[in-house]
Amino acid sequence: MSNTKDELLALVREAGSEMTLQQKFRLTVLLSIPAIIAQFSFIAMQMIDAAMLGHLSTDQASAVGLVSTTIWLFGGLTSAFASGFSVQVAHRVGAGDNKGARSVIRQGLFSGIVFASMLGFLGTILAPHLPHWLGASEVICNDASRYFTIFCCSLPLVILNSISAGSLRCSGNVKVPSILMVMMCCLDVCFNYLFIFHMDMGTDGAAYGTMAAYGITVIFMVAYMTMKDKILNFRQDEVLDFIPKRKILKKTGRIGFPIGLERGVMCTAQIAISSIIAPLGSIAIAANSFAINVESLCYMPGHGVAEAATTLVGQSKGASKRDLMHSFAWICMALGVGIMAFMGLIMWFFAPEMMSIITPDKAVIDLGIEILRIEAWAEPGFAAAIVAMSVFVGAGKTLIPSLMNLGSIWIVRVSLTLLLAPSMGLRGVWIAMAIELCFRGIIFTARLCTRKWSFIKDRSQKAN
Repeated sequence: MSNTKDELLALVREAGSEMTLQQKFRLTVLLSIPAIIAQFSFIAMQMIDAAMLGHLSTDQASAVGLVSTTIWLFGGLTSAFASGFSVQVAHRVGAGDNKGARSVIRQGLFSGIVFASMLGFLGTILAPHLPHWLGASEVICNDASRYFTIFCCSLPLVILNSISAGSLRCSGNVKVPSILMVMMCCLDVCFNYLFIFHMDMGTDGAAYGTMAAYGITVIFMVAYMTMKDKILNFRQDEVLDFIPKRKILKKTGRIGFPIGLERGVMCTAQIAISSIIAPLGSIAIAANSFAINVESLCYMPGHGVAEAATTLVGQSKGASKRDLMHSFAWICMALGVGIMAFMGLIMWFFAPEMMSIITPDKAVIDLGIEILRIEAWAEPGFAAAIVAMSVFVGAGKTLIPSLMNLGSIWIVRVSLTLLLAPSMGLRGVWIAMAIELCFRGIIFTARLCTRKWSFIKDRSQKAN
């Protein structure tokens, strides 16, 4: 009889217990599948949003595509902040300190609201100027500014969702956050259809629809975590400590700051690339934005496996099982690369159909097909980088991998983009991206082959 997920996670946490290769693989798959489903639904939501806007006008779709990289920047910073707390949850649950895990979550929720509010305020100040800085034409600037402003106002909801979902996953509960993420995607589609078409709100409707979906999902996510989850519910504690402690914030900074810096600088590189794409015209901007949404279908399974890697490596570290950390790292790597290589083939063959779903514009479709088929070759390398980075996050070793990401995108991708874009247009931009992702996959695999990232302190110190 096969072990359940909870029974297998108990083997990870118990001192002296051993796991077979079959048990490790089964646990990896059990944690990955719900996360992959959630990631697919999230990307489906983005593609449906893009399709709704694409069927309005190319200019409105271009307005959203123009600020998408800046949205990734702000979203990446909130995600990095949340990771600093959720990884500590994995370590403490792995060490059997469930009370400490709940304390970390409460401090994370309070700190997250403060951080996201400050970040959102900054974003609303920048919003009127951002499209002009990116070199966009006047016809799309107002729509782009309003869309970004609404997104910034929703950042507290985004970070509450990230901390709650991340903490549940790192404790081993992947089912509930995955179900709620699917629910959010369905709500987003319904709200967007209502606001964009029935209320004729255009790009503003897309932003408000997403905000409404996040708001409802966050209510369910936080309520379940704090009242129902058997490990994390707050009713088990007599004293509820929300004020952040120096030790927790220090470790959060050690884990999250390199990730936030890396994502911030990487997104500034992507913004710089967007400024190179912007003068190429609305067709290039729209094709780039739509193709990114389609490509997301390929790399989201990799992110699903990566979430499992963070949980498994994090709990293994909390239990002071270094060999188990390495074993889970390579199992997740093999699974992620295999899935994304297969998805790359799907993208190559079905690129025309995927682009046609999003937009009826033939010029945008034709250009999108070309660049998607360029990118299909890079999916295995991208998978290696995604999964390995999450392994290092689970281990709490984020500084060197973050610097590797920075060097790869700035030295390889940006320089190649500057070299190829003037003569090859958007095709040159995506060739540069494909080369850089393959390079990044190689250096991250090389880093994973070392054992420096899996250093564990003495068991008596591991939860500190």
